[in-house]
Amino acid sequence: MTEATNTSRISTDDILNVAKLSRLAVNEDTASNYAQDISKILDMMDTISAIDTDGVKPLANIHEASQSLRADVANPDIDRTLNQSNAPEKQDGLFLVPQVIE
Repeated sequence: MTEATNTSRISTDDILNVAKLSRLAVNEDTASNYAQDISKILDMMDTISAIDTDGVKPLANIHEASQSLRADVANPDIDRTLNQSNAPEKQDGLFLVPQVIE
């Protein structure tokens, strides 16, 4: 990629115009750097889009790992009375909290 290719995608004027519309203070040097960086990102996205991915199975996780989960069963070792001993209000084994939705 040449520098001319990068700056032709997004110009410094484009960045300054968006900054003006957004009411952001961006000087010309910073706008030029942003234009080059964004153009490089767009060029990279074009390169990635050109890759043939037909037949490639999508991944949910790059490591093909899954989270091991414990069984969802009641634990008789948990003492409800002890766990609720410091609760400000409780009734019939439940925590009482102030109503937040009317």
